[in-house]
Amino acid sequence: MRKKRFNVMDDIPSPIPANPVKFIDQLRAFIRSQNKAWATEKTYILWIKRYIHFHQKRHPKEMGEADIEKFLNYLVLQRHCSASTQATALNSLVYLYKQFLKHESLELNFDYSKRVRKIPVVFSVREAIAVIERLEGEKRLMAKIMYGAGLRVSECLRLRIKDIDFERNHIIVRGGKGNKDRYSILPDSIISNLKTQLLYVKAVHQQDMGRGLGEVYMPNALAKKYPSESRSLHWQFLFPANQCAIDPRDGKTKRHHRHQSYIQKAVKQAIIKTGIHKHANCHTFRHSFATHLLEKGYDIRTIQELLGHADVATTEIYTHVLNKGGLGVISPIDA
Repeated sequence: MRKKRFNVMDDIPSPIPANPVKFIDQLRAFIRSQNKAWATEKTYILWIKRYIHFHQKRHPKEMGEADIEKFLNYLVLQRHCSASTQATALNSLVYLYKQFLKHESLELNFDYSKRVRKIPVVFSVREAIAVIERLEGEKRLMAKIMYGAGLRVSECLRLRIKDIDFERNHIIVRGGKGNKDRYSILPDSIISNLKTQLLYVKAVHQQDMGRGLGEVYMPNALAKKYPSESRSLHWQFLFPANQCAIDPRDGKTKRHHRHQSYIQKAVKQAIIKTGIHKHANCHTFRHSFATHLLEKGYDIRTIQELLGHADVATTEIYTHVLNKGGLGVISPIDA
């Protein structure tokens, strides 16, 4: 069986022509002019392409409200998509028509998927530690950061040396969901491991510099604004990839960060080895971080800030996990 290969630099924007002619390239250029996150761009493009293909590759300018409704109904009635999936498709198409194509209003009438409120899967403290202890080296450190600071796996992998502030004991999460920056806590228990990791990054960087390399990907226009900074130590990724790769934007050889699959597979295996029968993954560490802070009595607004949630209602979902034994009721058999 052939091993699946991943593009090491698949989390940075793909290049587009300076003066795009194709519709999708023009749309990409418009999205980037608004400084949207790469994840947002990929989502919008994915659903807009699906919409176009659903209508036999008709141009969106030739279609309107009835065509949007038909597609959204198809997702629910034929594809049985969830409410969140339908909402994502709707947001993408509203963006396309209202912002890019400048339609003043959209009056849509379609079948909404029934929203099912799902309670997140959470590790107990014992389970979280057991999974972490099954990991080794930098994989263990990644898991500790996700659980100890509530970071998403992508946020953890994108950390750079300059994002770790030992003096103020915090981690700076840059370009999180919604392309927003935020602070999170730096757990005391991982400081020693982090300093060891920094020594490793420094050694790798010195080796790269000796080979005439040493550059890393710089977001937005920073590569042009600060051309020498891409070779500086403080811009290097905390978890560098084991091989250099070609940056699709400029064709230069650079050292990116580890791919998500690197830690995702390891965590999956660790969960199996610990005998935990939950539908858990890397994101479960983030859910557990929030839930365990609530259990300790921390204010929900503080947890909202640490998680980077725009709306406190998103954070409040974790209060439902605290309701043990059916809303805290003691079973008569236990009484």
